[in-house]
Amino acid sequence: MKQDMIVILDLGSSRNTDIARQIRDMGVYSEIHPHDITIEELKKLENVKGIVLNGGENRVVDGAAVDIDPALYGCGYPMMAVDHPTAKCERILKELPDESALRAFVFDVCKAQANWNMKNFIADQVELIRRQVGDRKVLLALSGGVDSSVVAAMLIKAIGKQLVCVHVNHGLMRKNESESVIQVFKDQLHANLIYVDAAERFLGKLEGVADPEEKRKIIGSEFIRVFEEEARKLEGIDFLGQGTIYPDIIESGTKTAKMVKSHHNVGGLPEDLKFELVEPLKQLFKDEVRACGVELGLPEGMVYRQPFPGPGLGVRCLGAITRDRLEAVRESDAILREEFARAGLDKKVWQYFTVVPDFKSVGVKDNARCFDYMVIIRAINTVDAMSASVERVDWDVLGRITDRILSEVGNVNRVCFDMSPKPPATIEFE
Repeated sequence: MKQDMIVILDLGSSRNTDIARQIRDMGVYSEIHPHDITIEELKKLENVKGIVLNGGENRVVDGAAVDIDPALYGCGYPMMAVDHPTAKCERILKELPDESALRAFVFDVCKAQANWNMKNFIADQVELIRRQVGDRKVLLALSGGVDSSVVAAMLIKAIGKQLVCVHVNHGLMRKNESESVIQVFKDQLHANLIYVDAAERFLGKLEGVADPEEKRKIIGSEFIRVFEEEARKLEGIDFLGQGTIYPDIIESGTKTAKMVKSHHNVGGLPEDLKFELVEPLKQLFKDEVRACGVELGLPEGMVYRQPFPGPGLGVRCLGAITRDRLEAVRESDAILREEFARAGLDKKVWQYFTVVPDFKSVGVKDNARCFDYMVIIRAINTVDAMSASVERVDWDVLGRITDRILSEVGNVNRVCFDMSPKPPATIEFE
């Protein structure tokens, strides 16, 4: 069943996702699109039932207020405007609509049906994937994280053996991560899996690079290069599967909002990319990705696995990556995960990890002055990765973690706990 859609046009609001999620929570699919969408582009979207014009604090761009194409006002779709005083539609609100007002617009005015659910979404995506791919093959970057695992399951359902999974060890994985990916996907799920050890190649490219955006772009670009090399060894590879999700796209910037950070699968792709992309999750928030994984029958442990960024520990070894700090991040992260599991926090906390900054502080070890790195612990909870709160970790648990890190991890003399929510901080440091 094709799902009805409400389109949200971004006229400068930072809260487009709030409305999108409100509508989806009602069982109706919603998508955010730029304010300058054309009638032709709008009509290509299937089953559009209504439009929300969402203005806000970023509505003035380059000295002028952005607006939609005037022709859209006469295109026949019901419209609701939020903080958009010049809009030519019946309902104009000064702030985000409450649930009753939005529900009335969606169901009474737009006559939308509540047919947004994972079973229908998967059926639609399977059909779209088959239509896009045909009898050709898809190459998928399989990190073993939630997003790539769900994409793999979706593609297997759609095209079966036409999927070729590639796991690249870029030297920025967590402790024993690559070994775990091989065991689960190759040995247990019998996936068509190719393993590539490219650790030295990636670390060489990243040597001396301190800017986080440049690091992300190098990692993203090098990933594509590795896949291109693997694809040349195979026949009929025309597509690249990606685990891009909605927050990746939103945080990589819109026409009225500044970029928060680029994502390796959004902003880091080279211009001469030789593959066509297959991105079946690109309109899903993180909790929806997990729900999709459950509906696809993936094991619970895989679906609710710790989120891990594509650039891996490369964005947790702050500044220019050095091997001693990279090892400190890897070992301290392993200790944190072990102790959180022991305390039962692994099932309570959405994401937790360590980072190591690129500066040292004075300390004392073995009755002598030392000059070593610090480890920062981050533990946060979130539903959709757009905002996050800090987990209040028991003091005794933090004490055990601190003692282990200071005694077991080399080149470290301090452990700190990050108390910053998102916003103003982001989930990752870089």
